[in-house]
Amino acid sequence: MTHLALLALLAAAPAVAAPDVYFEQTTVVFEDGRPAGPGVVSRVWYAGRRMRMEPGSQSLDGGRLRDTVDGPALILRIDQGKAYRVDPPGRRAIVLDLERLRARAQMDLSLAGDLMGAGEDARVRTSSLRDGKTIAGHPCRGFRISGPSAVLDLYVASDLPIGVSAFADFLQWSGATQSLAGFVEELRKLPGFPLETRSRVTVLGDVQETLSTVTRLRVGPAERRLFEPPPGYRLEPETQEAP
Repeated sequence: MTHLALLALLAAAPAVAAPDVYFEQTTVVFEDGRPAGPGVVSRVWYAGRRMRMEPGSQSLDGGRLRDTVDGPALILRIDQGKAYRVDPPGRRAIVLDLERLRARAQMDLSLAGDLMGAGEDARVRTSSLRDGKTIAGHPCRGFRISGPSAVLDLYVASDLPIGVSAFADFLQWSGATQSLAGFVEELRKLPGFPLETRSRVTVLGDVQETLSTVTRLRVGPAERRLFEPPPGYRLEPETQEAP
């Protein structure tokens, strides 16, 4: 998931209770205006101070498009000060250094903020897009958020019992409120949950474009087991070689 796509799903108003949410998202990177590949599927379960993320892929099975898990899951437990990388083939869960993980996230977002010119003094503006879309079965309104070096086109659904406020804890933990303050302030004003984000960032004259689309979304209580290492998995400490 790219920084801008993640940002669109993490912007939050302060101290607002929100229900749990699960969504699947496909992210496609563009080169010279054309898709560079079929895209990457991500699955996210979010429950306040608990999060689980899995990478995936899509393939044809008997003429039907099927999603499959394509890598280890990351479990983030801000409430417990813990994090795990779950490796099903090895039946193990790597215990991650949460502070190290947080520092890495803040460094990445700080770099993204510098490239976007998205700090506290950034000149960031929001305008409405003329046409709407239906995404994952939900009618969406379009908005454009423009900054010094980046443009985000977002389509948000207002018929869901959830808004961007669901991600307040992660937003604060990751440091996005500081590094991407200009865009966060505008994202807070959007009247709904973002289901599609197209980002265009200009770096040294080159345009980097990414399209992230939510293909499935469910609002409701998440199972507790999703945020714990599976029973029978051995716990191992993180090593310097671990990504």
